[in-house]
Amino acid sequence: MLLSELIALSNEEQTARGLLFTPREIAQQPQTWQGTYDIVRRHEAELCRFLEAAGVRDEVTLRPIVWLIGAGTSDYIGQSLALLLREKWGCEVSAVESTDLLPNLDEYVVPGRRYLWISFSRSGDSPEGVAVLDRAVKRYPEVTQLVVTCNQKAAMADICRNAANAHVVVLDDAVNDRSLVMTSSYTNMIVFGQCLAHAWNLDEYGDTLQGLIAAGKDLLPRASELAERTARMSFPRVCFVGSGTLAGVAQEAALKVLEMTAGQIKSSYETVLGLRHGPMAALDAETLFVAFVSGDEARGGYAYDLLAEITQKQIVGQRIAVGPAAVQARFADVCDIFLPIAVDCDDAYRPILDVMFGQLLGLYSSIGHDLKPDSPSAGGVINRVVAKFALY
Repeated sequence: MLLSELIALSNEEQTARGLLFTPREIAQQPQTWQGTYDIVRRHEAELCRFLEAAGVRDEVTLRPIVWLIGAGTSDYIGQSLALLLREKWGCEVSAVESTDLLPNLDEYVVPGRRYLWISFSRSGDSPEGVAVLDRAVKRYPEVTQLVVTCNQKAAMADICRNAANAHVVVLDDAVNDRSLVMTSSYTNMIVFGQCLAHAWNLDEYGDTLQGLIAAGKDLLPRASELAERTARMSFPRVCFVGSGTLAGVAQEAALKVLEMTAGQIKSSYETVLGLRHGPMAALDAETLFVAFVSGDEARGGYAYDLLAEITQKQIVGQRIAVGPAAVQARFADVCDIFLPIAVDCDDAYRPILDVMFGQLLGLYSSIGHDLKPDSPSAGGVINRVVAKFALY
C-alpha cells in the first residue's frame, strides 16, 4: 500500500493501526519546507543582526566556535548541517550531543573562547536539552544561544526568552510531529539551518530550495513504492552508509528503522570509508545495505569502490544506492537497485531528500512487523519526549 493510500484510509482505520500521524508527516515534508523558509524571510533582518552580534561576520580569527546541539535525531540535524555552515560562515562548526555535553559541560567549554550554540529540539522539553541550556545560561552567560524548536511552549524557549545574549525561533506547529519519531521536524529544522547558512543571501538559497521541493515531490511516490517492496523482504538487519553530510542521513535513517520497528530490525550506520575498519564484519546475507551516494566525483568514487567490494565479496542480501539521477549509470553494476533523485545540487543540501527513503523504510517495516508506527514501542521503552530522569 503506497503512502498516498495509507493517508486515504478512514480516520478510524488509521487510528486503530497507529497510522494517523506518521504517513501524513512524512508525506507533507516537501510542501512544508517553503513555510520554514518564509519564517526565516520574515525574521531575516533580526536573525542577521543576532548572528552579526555573535561574531559570525567578524574577522576570521575572531569568529565564534559554533556548536550544533541536540540529542538523537536533533543531534543528526547538527551532523547534517555542520559542513555547510562551516563552509558558508568560515567558522569552526561541530555537532555536539547534549547527552554528552550535560555530564561534561565544564570540560567542553574553554574559558575565554567565543561561542555560538545552536540547539535543535522538536519539543524543546527533553530533560538533557533543558538542563544543559539552563546550566550554560547561568554558568556561561557570555555564550550566545540560539534555540530552534517546533513547540511554542518549549521549556528551552522559555529559558532563552528570559536570558540575555539569546534568541528563539519556533517553526510552524504543523511540523511539530505528533508521531513518536521525528520526520518533518527533522527536515524542516535542516531547512532552517540551510537558511542560516545563507542568511545574508536568502534569495540564492530560495532558488535551491525550489529545486529541492520539486525533487521531494517527485521522489516520495517512488521511494514509497521501493520502501514498501523492500520491507516485504523482511531483512532482520540493515546498514546505512554515507559520506560527509550524507553520513548524518545514514545515522538518521538507521534510527528511523530501529525506532519504528521497536528494535526488531537491527540497524547500523557508518561512513563510507569507515565501514572497512571493523563494522563490515557485521554484514551478512540477511543484511540490507543502503548507500547514500555522492554526486561529487571523489566522494562518489569512494562509495562506488565500497559497493564494488561488497559485491565482489557477496556479503549482503541486497544493495540499494540512493543518489542523483546523473550518477545512476555509474553505479548500475554495483547495486541491485538505484533510487534516483531528480536534483542537481551539492551533497550539503540533500539530507532532506535522501532521508525520506529511510523514513519510509522504517514506516513499512513497522507495518510489516504488525506494529503501530505512531507508537511502535508498546511497552513504553521509548517515548516521544524522553522521560525525566535524575540530574546531577
